[in-house]
Amino acid sequence: MTQVNLRDLYEWCRIPAEELATHPARRVAFRLVRDADEMGWLMARELVEVIEANNAAGRPTRAIIPCGPKCWYQPFAELVNGRGVSLRNLFVFHMDECLDWQGRLLPRNHPLNFRTFMEQHFYGPIRPELAVPEEQRFWLAPHTMEAVREAIDEAPIDITIGGWGQDGHVAYNQARRHPYIHVTLEEVANSTIRIQENNLDTILAIAHRELGAAYQFVPPMSVTLGVRECLSARKVRVYSDTGAWKQTALRVALFSEPTPEYPMTLLQRHPDAIITATLETARHPISEHPEWELF
Repeated sequence: MTQVNLRDLYEWCRIPAEELATHPARRVAFRLVRDADEMGWLMARELVEVIEANNAAGRPTRAIIPCGPKCWYQPFAELVNGRGVSLRNLFVFHMDECLDWQGRLLPRNHPLNFRTFMEQHFYGPIRPELAVPEEQRFWLAPHTMEAVREAIDEAPIDITIGGWGQDGHVAYNQARRHPYIHVTLEEVANSTIRIQENNLDTILAIAHRELGAAYQFVPPMSVTLGVRECLSARKVRVYSDTGAWKQTALRVALFSEPTPEYPMTLLQRHPDAIITATLETARHPISEHPEWELF
């Protein structure tokens, strides 16, 4: 796997956050927002507007939805409930789910059980008469992979909403770290629904963020939509408000040529993809310390 050139990476990380959106070398659309509150309302409005337009035209809405970022669930519920937006014709495809070391679903109340979180925070606050029907909620699990794949392939996806990880993974499409088996960029682009072991860096990043660095409790496996499914949507919108562990991946996504080392660089190939980040996520310590000597 070809790795990002360190001198290029250094130059990308030196760019001030405020210059990213208009930088002439940027390869994909980018929006800078103030904070998580502003971003959450933007995320919610973008999905609601797609649903409202399809409802008005008598069309279903098919959306790929993440478990995070978490800042948009309350605004989404407020918009749906306040406007009376029917979700009865919304089909939701959930991006991924965590698994234990034997590839089994986690206990219901595990803090990284994505289904439990989504039932509480995405579906739970919606007025019952507006809610997404149970049969239109497509949950990923080892036993549902083929059914989800077939359902996604039935018709176009209107919008993919997601975040990204420390290595630029969208859903759980991480950079491959296997010492013997390497994948090409095209193999990443064509990846589909699968069960996989999680990278050690992914486990450590989640442990630091969610569990006080107790990596022992982070699920070591996952089931995920592939890049092929995520980028099949007419619109792709990815967001982050979680700061330091996303900062370098953002710079690579904006400025590097597509590379399997950072899967989200494949957003550059999509005709309608936008990356959005808060100021805390868009800043980078290298841009703020010109005195540093890294070589």
